Amino acid sequence: MMEGNSSIVTEFFLTGFPGLHPEYYSLASAVLFSVYLLILIGNATVFLLFATNRCLHKPMYYIIINLCACDILFSTTTLPKIISKYWFQSGTISFTACFVQMYFVHYLGTVNSNVLFLMAFDRYLAICHPLRYPNFLTKSNVYILSVTVWIVGMAGALMLVIRAYPLPYCASNIINHCYCDHISITLLACTDRTPYGFPAFLVAMFALLGPLAFIIFSYCSIIMAVRKIANLQGRLKSLSTCSPQLIIILLYYLPRCFVYLASNVGITFSADMRIVIIMLYSLTPPMINPLIYCLRAKDMRECLQKQFCRRTVPQKTLNK
Repeated sequence: MMEGNSSIVTEFFLTGFPGLHPEYYSLASAVLFSVYLLILIGNATVFLLFATNRCLHKPMYYIIINLCACDILFSTTTLPKIISKYWFQSGTISFTACFVQMYFVHYLGTVNSNVLFLMAFDRYLAICHPLRYPNFLTKSNVYILSVTVWIVGMAGALMLVIRAYPLPYCASNIINHCYCDHISITLLACTDRTPYGFPAFLVAMFALLGPLAFIIFSYCSIIMAVRKIANLQGRLKSLSTCSPQLIIILLYYLPRCFVYLASNVGITFSADMRIVIIMLYSLTPPMINPLIYCLRAKDMRECLQKQFCRRTVPQKTLNK
């Protein structure tokens, strides 16, 4: 081990879903691999549409591209290792690699939350301050906001790793999870976790609830602004521009808030159920988000239809 670290643990073992019978390992790996492929294909399709259609080069879609990049990176950080655990019975991960994974899990989670904040901010300006929207959310400002989101997320995740890495890990090396995160790792430390757990909880709450507070404020403001529109068709049009972002935000925040609230009111879950819930709310949004963009966002839906027509029309011509 590194000098200054009194751990005798040199590697960790990821249990994945603890109650899963070995006969279902191949099925679990196939499902997780399919989810990973869907995430990569769906988000790569959004990147392709954005790159090949200048009509999508708008502030809203620049923000969506950030979310796609975050979703691809998060799934690539977490899924390959747990897939190999069930596919090749390779559940071990080195001590340092586990902390690297932990860093990216929390870092990308913070980035994701901040990108959702940007999405809400985009709709807030577009509906509540439409005259200021083109002047404030220029292409250069969106670049600056996007870079800021990726930089700001580094500090909290780095703090978690710096405080957790030197702890003495001298007992169990079994992590009851599908990937390394702060709680599952520090629970294995041979010391009182409280001085490390509470600051980590505050960082998590700030990263989660800070953007959520503004998102709630922005959508309350949007609803109030929409109610002032006399024309019913105008109201529906304004709300329709918000629907993709709102669905994505709800998919991300509702399950997380449910888990936090449930734990605080005394509702407990079995280890398997807890991990299943965490995996569902971690992987379902990255898998479904591209579908929401392509079906609900008008510009992207039209670009996808054009792309599809370009491929089918030449094929029909060849057949003739």
